[in-house]
Amino acid sequence: MKTPDNKSGKILTLHPQGKSGRNIDVGKYDLLKDAILSTLKGKELTHNELFHELRAKLKAGFEGNLDWYAETLKLDLEARNLIDRTASKPQRYKLKEV
Repeated sequence: MKTPDNKSGKILTLHPQGKSGRNIDVGKYDLLKDAILSTLKGKELTHNELFHELRAKLKAGFEGNLDWYAETLKLDLEARNLIDRTASKPQRYKLKEV
């Protein structure tokens, strides 16, 4: 569920530990959400593997600090129960089972 601010085209992200979210551009939110979910489809990836794949997919033409936005979206998707962290070492990320 998005929480958009229609006046500015921003969305307030969530945090899995209840910390304050960040207002980010809806376009960047949607782009990164789709990229993270499609990257994790059928896979479990470590943080480094996930970010490596996201950089390869999005580095061309992305405006802003890609790692910061990706971390913010990863946490948001965890808070929205769309992705999970595994308990393994190292932790891996995967799509939440429906």
